[in-house]
Amino acid sequence: MEEKKRYKVYKIIMLIVLVAFITFLITSIGFYQYFVKGDSLNKYLTLMTSDSSQDISQTLDTYKSLIEKYYLGDIDEEGLKEGAIKGYIEGLGDPYTEYISKEDMNDYLEDTMGNFVGIGIYMVQDTESNRIMVLSPIKNSPAEKAGIKPGDLIISVNGEECTADDMTAISTKIKGEEGTTVKLQILRGEETLDFEIKRENIVVNPVEGEVLENNIGYIEFSSFDENTAEEFKNKFEELKSQGITSLIIDLRNNGGGIVDEALQIADYIADKGSVLLYEVDKDNNETVEKSENDPIINMPVIILTNENTASSSEILSGALKDLGKAKIVGTKTYGKGVIQQILTLPDGSGLKITTEKYLTPNRTEINKIGIEPDETVELPEDVDDVFNIDKSKDTQLQKAIQMLKES
Repeated sequence: MEEKKRYKVYKIIMLIVLVAFITFLITSIGFYQYFVKGDSLNKYLTLMTSDSSQDISQTLDTYKSLIEKYYLGDIDEEGLKEGAIKGYIEGLGDPYTEYISKEDMNDYLEDTMGNFVGIGIYMVQDTESNRIMVLSPIKNSPAEKAGIKPGDLIISVNGEECTADDMTAISTKIKGEEGTTVKLQILRGEETLDFEIKRENIVVNPVEGEVLENNIGYIEFSSFDENTAEEFKNKFEELKSQGITSLIIDLRNNGGGIVDEALQIADYIADKGSVLLYEVDKDNNETVEKSENDPIINMPVIILTNENTASSSEILSGALKDLGKAKIVGTKTYGKGVIQQILTLPDGSGLKITTEKYLTPNRTEINKIGIEPDETVELPEDVDDVFNIDKSKDTQLQKAIQMLKES
């Protein structure tokens, strides 16, 4: 009896296997008829997978043919072209190299020169979160007054979600006509915040200064824009006429800018003929930047830095530290040690492209490393706004003052 039962179960199992096999065979034949005999799509798939030697233009032509043959909607040729260029450049994986459309080029150049209509923030691509991060708001800007802070991550602009890859487009969306508003959704730690900020004409005039106790001069600026070096010189001479005998340069939350402006300020302090910077290209060719003039600043100098001190700020800090012309106080800098050029194409679009890395006079690399201060000093934990910190609570500034008093 048991044997008959086992035989019956065996027949059932074999029947199920046979049915499954026949079903698989029929399905396979059907797919073969559709893809191989009944539709020419297969020839494109074969073309794309069998020839790995195709260059980018051939591959794009293949996709173009597929889109023209099968795509249901309307085709925007200009949009496809722009998307292909943007995607090709993003494939480099370099957060500082980007395509700039011809519509955005004027705005981009205005930003570089330090004049634009917007809310007044410096932004960087944060690769860890894949978000756009506020490096710092410009002092007294609408963004600062609204409460935007360094480290804020931009989740959306006017309800449109954004990632790090969208930085140029988002920069354009944040800007607009003077008097209009823009809505930002911000991630700050675990908290999501909403802001509606009115756009203003932002004229970046970042160089400010004053005389502190013990005839210590204090100069701060938030970026290296056109004429920053000249404004720095004028501010120093103004403070010198008031009797300063030492100088603090505050580069905290300074996101950088024009390299030549940073080198010019270094020239005011370094000895003539001193190496300020090594620029190294992809073929390891070096350009050596040297101080060309006798220094006009012959007094003890301390530079204040933090994790948002980046790019040209690091060039200035690194040069003066290596040359023994300044001490660094604060926390380690951001670590952007590469230089970009803006290339304008015949159609009016542009390419901001990383062309060189820089080394300090001691040939120290900065990129993704940062500059360590001579004296590491953290701000108190209860300081939540570095732009409006009371001088008495500013432990980094107070350390610099103490060091200059003792020098």
